[in-house]
Amino acid sequence: MKRVAKWCFLGGCAFLGGLVASFCAAELPRLAHAQFTSDRFRPVSNGVVERNRFEIVAERTSPAVVYIEATKLAEAPSKRGGRKRDIEESGSGVIIRGQGSYRYLVLTNNHVIADAEPEQITIHLADGRLFRPARIWADPESDVAVLHLDAANVPTAPLGNSDGVRVGEWVLAIGSPFGLNQTVTHGIISARERGQISLGSTIRIKDFLQTDAAINPGSSGGPLINMAGEVIGINTAIASNNGSNSGVAFSIPINLVKRVMKDLLEKGTVTRGYLGVQLAPTFEASDAFKLGLNRVQGALVDIVYPNTPAADAGLRAQDVILRVNDTDVRNENHLINMISRFYAGQRIRLQVWRDRRQITLYAVVGDWQKGQDRLRSQP
Repeated sequence: MKRVAKWCFLGGCAFLGGLVASFCAAELPRLAHAQFTSDRFRPVSNGVVERNRFEIVAERTSPAVVYIEATKLAEAPSKRGGRKRDIEESGSGVIIRGQGSYRYLVLTNNHVIADAEPEQITIHLADGRLFRPARIWADPESDVAVLHLDAANVPTAPLGNSDGVRVGEWVLAIGSPFGLNQTVTHGIISARERGQISLGSTIRIKDFLQTDAAINPGSSGGPLINMAGEVIGINTAIASNNGSNSGVAFSIPINLVKRVMKDLLEKGTVTRGYLGVQLAPTFEASDAFKLGLNRVQGALVDIVYPNTPAADAGLRAQDVILRVNDTDVRNENHLINMISRFYAGQRIRLQVWRDRRQITLYAVVGDWQKGQDRLRSQP
């Protein structure tokens, strides 16, 4: 199997290569669950999606997709002089209806607007209007950013339920690849719960939807949309040898975005649970056989830190965590994602493989940030 050479963020575009536009009309498959709430969108008949479903979804959701430009100060000095230079970052976003005093919000990626102040960010609406964000919230660990759009009479896109997304489901991706605003591409959900990709040291929460919809640099922050016209993901990265689309792209599930957004708006930061273990970066067939398992499953514990929830629960190095409550653990990234969704103080049940047999332990989840502060303060 040929390995992908590079994982690429989708923000930032400084060139326009040779682009070929093409259109291929195809009969859409059966998607009986696709429904619209508005009268103008006719319901599905006999389980078959209308031939113009793509056009309907694109027409409805494209006006809510924005182009974002951010001017940042480069970390390194310019080669021509001794001072730092400004760099331009570009990406996409989608407008959603907010809550309380925040009537409209824009969802995007943190890496699109990171290190930029509100006065350095320009939000281009589909109708040509320009805005600065009134406020910015960001979570580097999930690469989610939320911008307050202080505007009136702007279109919004509804949020869907990413937990219900199925492999093979048709989707649209809308964004600004290579600076080409309001670009619409289509594809399917290729896989779910992808976490074995490297996207930088700050991004710890990785639980992506994979799609083959054409996504290119400049699409970061744009929405992934189902055939009901709902946002089910925020496009984040591509797997590519040359930085352009190769049919493997990744989106943050919208349910994860919702959880992050809720914490950011209510508390200004995201609270996450933790156990206090270091997991083995690889867990292969040879490791499973050595431990007496007949398949590679769960997450292998490498280190248990003292005075942590894991230590209090009785976890040990070389334990394999197989299940959390009623959910089987697929790998280390899956475990990290599951634990991070719990709040401090929640009691969870762990099914653990130890000494060639399965045991049950109980742990009280701790606060991630407090745990990190405690670990850093230890000699």
